[in-house]
Amino acid sequence: MKIIAIGKNYVNDLSEMPKEEVVPIIFTKPDTSLLENDADLELPAFSNDVWYEVELAYRIGKTCKNVSEGEALSYIDAVALANDLTAKDVLKQSREPNKGPWALAKGFDGATPISEFLPLTQFPDITNIDFSMRVNGVETQKGNSGLMITSVEKLIAYVAGIMTLNPGDVVLTGTPSKGAGKVNSGDEMVGYLEGQKMFTTKVK
Repeated sequence: MKIIAIGKNYVNDLSEMPKEEVVPIIFTKPDTSLLENDADLELPAFSNDVWYEVELAYRIGKTCKNVSEGEALSYIDAVALANDLTAKDVLKQSREPNKGPWALAKGFDGATPISEFLPLTQFPDITNIDFSMRVNGVETQKGNSGLMITSVEKLIAYVAGIMTLNPGDVVLTGTPSKGAGKVNSGDEMVGYLEGQKMFTTKVK
């Protein structure tokens, strides 16, 4: 399976929504970055500046290639909550001066804590899904799917026009524009989806 992710995909409110079509910033993460079943996180030794980014995650349920936006949702079978961890110092080094790839900063082991998946049928309106993150008991991020710049159906149609999405592939849809922050040893990160606790990640 593969993990497809998007960068810079949220606005603070609808008044900030771009008037023109935005080309999504797409990157991939290896399956070895997944951290499941509330496993503890061991921060990578090569970074001193790892940040958390809570995101909605959508699972592909059937082979998806060259589909329209109108068809895209029929290829999703479940929704989860994920944390797209980023080694900011490594990302900065890869961006400057050559605008290199993001893989090293976002693909390390454990860089994608993720919850169990819930059936898509539990979400009657995918344009209005609330999610949030608490770090050490304090809410640090809060988002709603209606504030995505590139909606999930547009994102899936765009990616499926470039590469085939297979059953089990996961699509991350970006983090709220505010509230991402540094992860420290001893932190406890808890993700919520529609008010339901979805994952707890303790940092070693």
